[in-house]
Amino acid sequence: MAEAQWFVVHTYSGYENNVKTSIEKTIVNRKLQDVILDVRVPMQDTLEMKNGERVIKKKMMFPGYVFVYMVMNDNTWYVIRNTRGVTGFVGPGSKAVPLSETEIANLRLLEDTTAEIPEFVEGENVIIQSGNWVNSVGVIKAVNNSKRTVSVEMTMFGRATLVEVGFDDVIIQK
Repeated sequence: MAEAQWFVVHTYSGYENNVKTSIEKTIVNRKLQDVILDVRVPMQDTLEMKNGERVIKKKMMFPGYVFVYMVMNDNTWYVIRNTRGVTGFVGPGSKAVPLSETEIANLRLLEDTTAEIPEFVEGENVIIQSGNWVNSVGVIKAVNNSKRTVSVEMTMFGRATLVEVGFDDVIIQK
């Protein structure tokens, strides 16, 4: 028997969880637990401001995609491909291409999908602690978790200026 691999399934936008549920029901109904082993919609915890309060929300890491760990054969391909909401497998034409080990490691699929919660939220006032703008006050306009930077808008010479600063170089103004 072939070895199970991760495959990426493209879905209609907003149907990711419906597709996941449908595939899981099909696995049970058709007794495919031996060949379709796992179905995931990777989610990430994010911190947002709502009514002036910090709120943790789950966001999809890859909107429009569902990850399936399965043994690829004609039957499993047919089951997944004909699930309502699925537009196809990721790969050339109708050929499903498995993810490589490097891609899986980069996507962190096999880890717990709760990611590190960012310290900063757009709209918060911060004080810059180091560099050319030390002790300057500004408002966060963007947070880049992968680069661990925030874009801070400050007023300089009567104009709004955007500055990119590392997470370690700013603190939230209280």
